[in-house]
Amino acid sequence: MDRLSILLTLMTGAVCAGSTLVIAFSLGYQNIWGVLAAAFAGLLVSWPLSYWISRRIKRQDPNWHRTADPKLVPDPKAPEV
Repeated sequence: MDRLSILLTLMTGAVCAGSTLVIAFSLGYQNIWGVLAAAFAGLLVSWPLSYWISRRIKRQDPNWHRTADPKLVPDPKAPEV
């Protein structure tokens, strides 16, 4: 897990959880269990989706080179925090 995907998790979590809540509401699941299940499903999907988006951004960026400058790109094996 890289740092970009951690930041993207917040954004994709909001989008995925919000869209599953809208779908649940439109299907008539307006009780607390329907809302919690939809929010949990959206947040569960956001983690791998943000990792995939992060990898895709880095793969398509022509200026992204992991080994270019060690000051700009931290060691991927280093601890995150």
